[in-house]
Amino acid sequence: MAILIAALLATGCSTMPGNSAESATDTKTAAKTAAPVSKVGPGMNERGEVVDAKLVEAGYGQTVKGLNDYEGEITGKPAPRSKFTKLKIGMSLKQVLDLAGQPTDQGAHITGKAFIPFYFGSDRYRYETVYKGSGRLIFAGAAGFDSNAHLIWIIHSANEGGYR
Repeated sequence: MAILIAALLATGCSTMPGNSAESATDTKTAAKTAAPVSKVGPGMNERGEVVDAKLVEAGYGQTVKGLNDYEGEITGKPAPRSKFTKLKIGMSLKQVLDLAGQPTDQGAHITGKAFIPFYFGSDRYRYETVYKGSGRLIFAGAAGFDSNAHLIWIIHSANEGGYR
């Protein structure tokens, strides 16, 4: 009796919608013919330019590896004559300020990693600098008890108002 029930259940599952080889082939064909989805992030337009830097989210830019194997992101397109084109992911805050000059506005905030007990790794705090007409630069705090910060994200925005 148990064998009969198992056989009925097995044949019933293979006839359910979505379980046939035909539907799998149809799904693959539909995926190939579907138009590619463009990756336009919040605060950005279709050309990849940042129109509102306050709304930009990580993951919509180009991921790069910079100095000393720092990984970071570059979002948007540089403004004409932007000082940001000289910058490289992984530069220290002091190096960046020497190249880009003093920002219009700046500030810091802690991240969720700051609340992990006995965590002495990097990115426990973020430091942000804003440059009117150029964009924003985001720095991550160094590991351990070091107070240095390194550039991890460049947001190019010719529309940047200059304040956080």
